Amino acid sequence: MGLLWTLFISFIQVGLFSVGGGYAAIPLIQEQVVNNHKLLTMSEFTDLITIAEMTPGPISINSATFVGQRVYGPLGAVVCTLGCILPAFIICLTLAHFYYKYRNFSGVQTVLGALRPAVVALIGSAGASILVLALFNTDFNNIALSQFRWLEFSLFIGGFIVLRKFKVNAVSIIIGTGIVGTLLQLVINTI
Repeated sequence: MGLLWTLFISFIQVGLFSVGGGYAAIPLIQEQVVNNHKLLTMSEFTDLITIAEMTPGPISINSATFVGQRVYGPLGAVVCTLGCILPAFIICLTLAHFYYKYRNFSGVQTVLGALRPAVVALIGSAGASILVLALFNTDFNNIALSQFRWLEFSLFIGGFIVLRKFKVNAVSIIIGTGIVGTLLQLVINTI
């Protein structure tokens, strides 16, 4: 029961402090699951991000479900998912009540406008964390050029070029780079 409580509290914190959407939650999830409680390794966390991005739905909820399932089974998945969505549910209900009551005040519009740059910064931070995680299999504090993953970098650049120059659907690029990466990894491992 102690581990379930730890999972619930960890994802309550993720849900409470991940302002800006699911990508902003990634560094928080990493801090709780990998750094603080050591429930997953960095490699498992990389898998978590990959699976959470590929499956339908919000990335933070997919991540919570994945962590809960991995650590404690189906009950863990439910507990982590509830922990992740409960703060947002309560905050949205409260904010909706106050927004409809005070939406005509100019101060409300000023506050909402002031929050936009912070949200953009959080999303940018999450994107940088994902890039470092994919290219070095670690966080910002432990980057070593000897761990640079050339194959992943090449697939990233190739996918980016195909996306921008040829306007190919992003899902097709994800599937294509997954297939090419798997085949190249098999060839590299057999050499």
